[in-house]
Amino acid sequence: MSDAFTTRELDVATGSRERVVDLTGDCEAFLREAAAGRDGLLNIFTPHATAGIAVIETGAGSDDDLLAALHTLLPADDRWQHRHGSPGHGRDHVLPALVPPHATLPVINGRLALGTWQSVCLVDTNKDNLNRQVRLSFLA
Repeated sequence: MSDAFTTRELDVATGSRERVVDLTGDCEAFLREAAAGRDGLLNIFTPHATAGIAVIETGAGSDDDLLAALHTLLPADDRWQHRHGSPGHGRDHVLPALVPPHATLPVINGRLALGTWQSVCLVDTNKDNLNRQVRLSFLA
């Protein structure tokens, strides 16, 4: 396969609580090897029906604010028709409509072109799945 397209899969332990996991360092490490100073696009994708990818600020409370907003928009109660798993799990299946399972970001000179406070994050509200996969793909 050409080096114009490279993919790697990450295993991310999210545990049994709702999490926003910063993947920026993993994305940067992947690009150092895969992009090697070139321009292109980084696609981040999680192949799960109950998780998403967000580009947000982390470390200043925005990650907790995102989870709080999701609780307001998608309460973990018995209103959901999708009812297997933990109580309120049906909301986890609606999450990807609000926080999509993918993001495509520019890569310039081998580096992720994020704004000053932006981070790439996995958003997982599903307490029943302890581990997630995230696919990073670079297209030169």
